[in-house]
Amino acid sequence: MVNINANVAGPLQSIRPGVSPNWPGMPKVGSADGKESGFANTIKAAGDYISKVDDLQQSSDMSIKDLLSGKNEDITSVVSAVAKADMSFKLLVGVRNKLIEAYKQTMNMPL
Repeated sequence: MVNINANVAGPLQSIRPGVSPNWPGMPKVGSADGKESGFANTIKAAGDYISKVDDLQQSSDMSIKDLLSGKNEDITSVVSAVAKADMSFKLLVGVRNKLIEAYKQTMNMPL
């Protein structure tokens, strides 16, 4: 038999009804101090990630142009830049596809 003391602090405290977990690294739900909401932060982070993917794409394009013009002879750095840009773009497309799928499932829910 397991005896859970209600006065125990730590991870077991969060399984009681009405008590939210206070684990390190967990995002806070809701904001009473007037800060931006979680959704606004998510949209801002998505915009930042899209701009980083764009920067990686432009950087890989420039490294290809530099290789073709003879300014840069290190093909390893060019391949690395192209692979990094390709991987980040594939991740972005995968996230977009998951978001669209979730939206479609939400719209098909019966009321």
